Amino acid sequence: MRNLLMGEEIKLTSINQQDVLELQKWFTDVAFMRYYDIVSAIPKNLEEVQESLSEVRKSNTAYIFAIKNLKQEEFIGVTGFEDISWTNGTAIIYIGIGGEKHRGKGYGMEALKLTMEFGFQELNFHKIQLTVLQYNEPAIKLYEKLGFKREGVYREFIHRDGIRYDMYLYGILRPEWEAFTI
Repeated sequence: MRNLLMGEEIKLTSINQQDVLELQKWFTDVAFMRYYDIVSAIPKNLEEVQESLSEVRKSNTAYIFAIKNLKQEEFIGVTGFEDISWTNGTAIIYIGIGGEKHRGKGYGMEALKLTMEFGFQELNFHKIQLTVLQYNEPAIKLYEKLGFKREGVYREFIHRDGIRYDMYLYGILRPEWEAFTI
């Protein structure tokens, strides 16, 4: 039986205590936060990060994974699901590659493929959704490459640096994913 959480370059695993310190650094990096989340890029201290992780771990509508490269076992990002609707088989997927040195190396694509596979095969989702801000062009290209379809636009959703940006809603259905992965 194949390990659903293991890829060629990375693996998805739990976040351990030493990872939390690195995660907290990312949550003080304004550039990271402006691509990772739609909330204001307010730095989080260690206790706030630990509390957020604790809430996810206690939840039955969210999962979080650490993304680690296989060679050094280095913590390079997070991925997971939130707002899981078990009765409808839907969830929102998310990803964040923390350190800039790890971006643009294909880790995001592999991590999302593994997360999607876990969602469709292990958690039996019918649909996986995500939101992305208009200015995050690399992420938009990645999502479309993975088979996500733009389903809607939240017009002028967010205000950053004196400019209003749209937020796009993307989704992929299980049959679309199955056809895409063959």
